[in-house]
Formats: sequence, structure tokens, C-alpha cells
Amino acid sequence: MKEKELRRSLAVLPIGTVMKLTNLSARQIRYYEEQDLIHPERNAGNRRMFSLNDVDRLLEIKDYLADGINMAGIKAIYAQQAQEAQQKEADRARPLTDNDVRRILHDEFLNLGGLTSNQGPQYPTH
Repeated sequence: MKEKELRRSLAVLPIGTVMKLTNLSARQIRYYEEQDLIHPERNAGNRRMFSLNDVDRLLEIKDYLADGINMAGIKAIYAQQAQEAQQKEADRARPLTDNDVRRILHDEFLNLGGLTSNQGPQYPTH
């Protein structure tokens, strides 16, 4: 994890600060936690502590709600994003086969030549 990403994920903000940054009430923030949309950490005194990533997520939730997306829709968006992230991670973990390398090279050569697999040569228009 890069330094910037690490710093953004540190849970150092109390709920009062998050309320001011997001213009959300404590009840709204707790509700989004109940809905499993955010996951603040807890300190030794069992108080919620938020990271900058949590603040970004809360602001994103506010934007989705303002756009007319309901809780079920927001959950579906985040579930899709999590699934895509897992797929990318699984793809990275899988070693490339000879066929994968050939396909990638083939696609790159076609792109460099201005060709695609279903079209002829691309000539510039004047």
C-alpha cells in the first residue's frame, strides 16, 4: 500500500468531526453503518473512529441519495464495485498462459496498426 493510501485509511477522526465535514447527523452516519455501507473502526473506549476514506464514502452516499438512488441501489453499486475489485485481484493472481500472451500481443498489434479484429484498415479522412 502506498503511503498516501495508508494515510487515507487511518481511522483518526471522531464522529463529531465527520459530522462537520459531511454535514450529516450522527444518526445518519450510524444508519449507514447499520446498513453496512461504512465500517468505522472502534478505539479503546469503543468510540467510532473514521478515516478519510470513510468520509469520502459518506459524501459519495450523500451524492447517490441526492441523485435519487435508494439504499438498495447504493448497496448494489457497492456490491458490484467489490465484485469487480475481487475479480481484478483474482486476475492478477492468475499467471498468464501462452495463449493469453498471444491474444494480448495480437490485440496490441491490431491497435497499433489502426486495425480491429472486425474492421479493415483505418485510413485518415481529410
